[in-house]
Amino acid sequence: MAIEGRTGVLLVNLGTPDSPTRKDVYRYLKQFLLDPRVIDIPAVPRNILVRGIIAPFRSGASAKLYQELWTEDGSPLKTFGYKLKDGVQELLGSDYVVELGMRYQNPSIESALDKLIEEDVKEIVVVALFPQYASATTGSVHEEVMRLLTKKQNIPQVKFVNSFYDYEPMIDVFIKRAQKFNLEDYDHILFSYHGLPQRQIRKADDHDYCLKDGCCNSICSKNKYCYSAQCYATTRALAAKLGLKEEDYTTCFQSRLGRDPWLQPYTSEVLKELADKDAKKLLVFCPAFVADCLETTIEISDEYQEEFEELGGEKIDLVESLNDHPDWIVAMKDLILENA
Repeated sequence: MAIEGRTGVLLVNLGTPDSPTRKDVYRYLKQFLLDPRVIDIPAVPRNILVRGIIAPFRSGASAKLYQELWTEDGSPLKTFGYKLKDGVQELLGSDYVVELGMRYQNPSIESALDKLIEEDVKEIVVVALFPQYASATTGSVHEEVMRLLTKKQNIPQVKFVNSFYDYEPMIDVFIKRAQKFNLEDYDHILFSYHGLPQRQIRKADDHDYCLKDGCCNSICSKNKYCYSAQCYATTRALAAKLGLKEEDYTTCFQSRLGRDPWLQPYTSEVLKELADKDAKKLLVFCPAFVADCLETTIEISDEYQEEFEELGGEKIDLVESLNDHPDWIVAMKDLILENA
C-alpha cells in the first residue's frame, strides 16, 4: 500500500565557515577535524592535535585564503549549494521538498532534517554531494544523518545515494565545462582529486586488495567502495569522452595534511615531473568537487599556478566545476528520481 505524502530530499556538502574571519574559520576547522572519520586517531590525541595545534595555527592563514575566495554572496560552496537546491526543487515540483545541509557548520544537517520532518515527508533521499565514496566524506554524512534520526520518535524511510562517480550525466557536464578550452593547446591534463591518508584506504579494505599494482584499474566487488578506485573510474570515464590517450593525462591527489603517506601521486610532485619535462601549459579537472571551493579556486588556480611558474611552467587552467550549470541541476534531479 502506497504511503501518501511528499518525498524529502537532503543535499549535503562538506561545509564552509560562516564568514572568512579567523573566529569562524577556527570554529569550522575544529568541528571538521574533530570528526573521527576525518582524523581517524583516538579521541584524546585527536583533540590535542586539533584544539592545540591545527585549528589555532591554521585558522589565521586559512582565514586569509577564505577572504580571497569569498564573494558578495558569501562562500561559493554555499552559494552554489543553494542554487542547486532551488533548481532541483523547481524541476521536481510540489511532490518533493528539497533542503540543503552542510556536514560542518551551517545550514546544519540537523536543521535541514527538521524542516523535512516538519513537512511530514514519507521518505528522505540523502545525497552527499561527493561523487566518490569515502568514509571521511559520504560515510560521515550518512553516520550523522542516522545519528540525528535516532532522536526522532517517527522516522521516515531513508535512502542513501552511496556514490555517483561514473554517473554519465555528471561526466557530460564536466565535458561541457571543458569545451571552452582547446585540449591541443595543453602539454598535459591532470585529474586532481582531494587526497586521503593511505591508512584510511587500508582501514576500509576488507579484502587486502587496495594500494597494490593494478588495484584501481577497474571496479570489482573487492574495491567497489574504495575512494581511490572510484577516482580512477571517474578519470577513465572523462578521458574516454575527451578522446584522450593514457599518455595525455595523469590522475593525482591534492590537499594532504600531516606526515603520514596519502594517496599518490601527489599533484605537487606531478607538477614538478611535468615541468622537468618542459611542460608549459596544463589543464586541470577536479572531479571530486561538484562546486568550486578553496581546493579548486585557490589551491589549483593560485597556489599550484605559482608553484608551477617557479618550476619553469607557464600556465595552469582550471576546468570550472559543476556549480550551477543547468545540466548539472537536471542530472541531480534525475539521480534523485532514480533513487526515490
